[in-house]
Parts: sequence; C-alpha cells; structure tokens
Amino acid sequence: MMRKMQTAIACAAGILIASAVAAGQPTSPSYSHAELKKMIGEAHTAEQYKTLATYFSSQAKSYKQKAANEKQEWWRRSQVDAALYEKYPRPVDSSRNRYEYFAYEAQQMNAQASRYEELAASARQ
Repeated sequence: MMRKMQTAIACAAGILIASAVAAGQPTSPSYSHAELKKMIGEAHTAEQYKTLATYFSSQAKSYKQKAANEKQEWWRRSQVDAALYEKYPRPVDSSRNRYEYFAYEAQQMNAQASRYEELAASARQ
C-alpha cells in the first residue's frame, strides 16, 4: 500500500513539473519533415539560414530538456533494488537508453544550428 502511494505521489510530481516547464517555455516553430526539407533546399540568403539555425537551436533546447528529465527518471529508477526479478530491458535500462538518445539528438541539432549560423554569417559578407 505504501509503495502504491509513493508511486502515485511521484507520478503527480512529475506531471506538475512537466506542466510547469511546458508553461514557462515559449513555443518554438514546428515544421513538418517536408516543409523542413523544402526550407533547407531553398535556403540561400542569410535570413533563411538564420531561420534554420533558430529552428535547430530550439530543437536542441527541447532535446536537452527531455534529456535532463530522463536523466532524473534514470536516477530515480536506479534507486530501486529489484534487479533480481526484473527482465531485460529493465526500466532503468530504458531510461538510460532514452537519456542517451535525447542527448545524442541534442548534439546533432546543435551541430546543425552551428552549421546554419556559419552559413548565415558567410552569406552576409
């Protein structure tokens, strides 16, 4: 009974934190895959490159936030000592994998943003 109550409290706290974080962040522009591909293909001016850099920066920020949340979840799940009866993939393994994925995607988005910022700077000259 106590375990269920702790789980319910943890879930409620997670929902409250997620909603507070979502309310505090401005919404970033969202483009479909086709729109983004078209924008990349048509980009030739500094303003277009800057728009792409801004988009990829906002995506990187989003992935960094997701990675931070997942790292907390990974830590929380690693505190549970139930390794003897859990099957693979354990919840802690899933959280670690999700953290690594989000961290990798954030790194990729930062690289894209840097690339388009450099292109914007060189297009201005």
